[in-house]
Amino acid sequence: MTGSTGGSVRERQRPWWTRAGRAVWAYVRSAPGTYAWLAVLLATTQVIRHVDPVTADRILERRSTNLHHLQVSPVRVLVTSALWIAGGGWLSYFVLYNLFHVPVERWLGTLRWISVAMIAHVGATYLSEGVLGWAIHRGLAPPKAVYTLDYGVSYALAGVVGVLTYLIVKPWRYLYVVGVLAVYVFGVHQSRDYTSIGHLSAALIGLACYPITRGRPGSFDPVASARALHRRLRRR
Repeated sequence: MTGSTGGSVRERQRPWWTRAGRAVWAYVRSAPGTYAWLAVLLATTQVIRHVDPVTADRILERRSTNLHHLQVSPVRVLVTSALWIAGGGWLSYFVLYNLFHVPVERWLGTLRWISVAMIAHVGATYLSEGVLGWAIHRGLAPPKAVYTLDYGVSYALAGVVGVLTYLIVKPWRYLYVVGVLAVYVFGVHQSRDYTSIGHLSAALIGLACYPITRGRPGSFDPVASARALHRRLRRR
């Protein structure tokens, strides 16, 4: 007990930046897969930012999960398409990854977390591109749509958003899942394109990953957490 107390005293005596750095590093280590993914996304975002538009289009086209590439090199594009950001900036995805990927990776463990993300990414890609293929076959979309750019991490994110449902305690779980489905259904209603269908499909796939969550300890009560945070702020 004496050694423990002495250690805590020494820790408080360290400079604030040392303590902050250790806290940040501990936070990052708690979700290594998420932060490795974010590091790759930061690098690829910088690549696109520093090349000319023609080169950027060529890079992204090679990594697009369009109908053509899904026929000739599906594994390559399914992997590489998840290493680039489509729409929005890296900082916005940094926030979203911390809100959704980090708690799910901590809860499920890295292997189960990445399994959910990839199942959603692959499943939603094939479902959305299948809808596009059907539209082309019916004459509702032009034949050149087989080369449409389709890349990014949003399907994987939507799947993780979906599976996070099972970490939240009842009755807030029901409010959360209704909100998630409302957002993605509204997206389909507004856009009426294959990408919005992919997002909704990914969220539903995440919800279907319930068996992966069985036996995992932990829960999140948003109301209790908000009350605890309020008490800590009042003490300060």
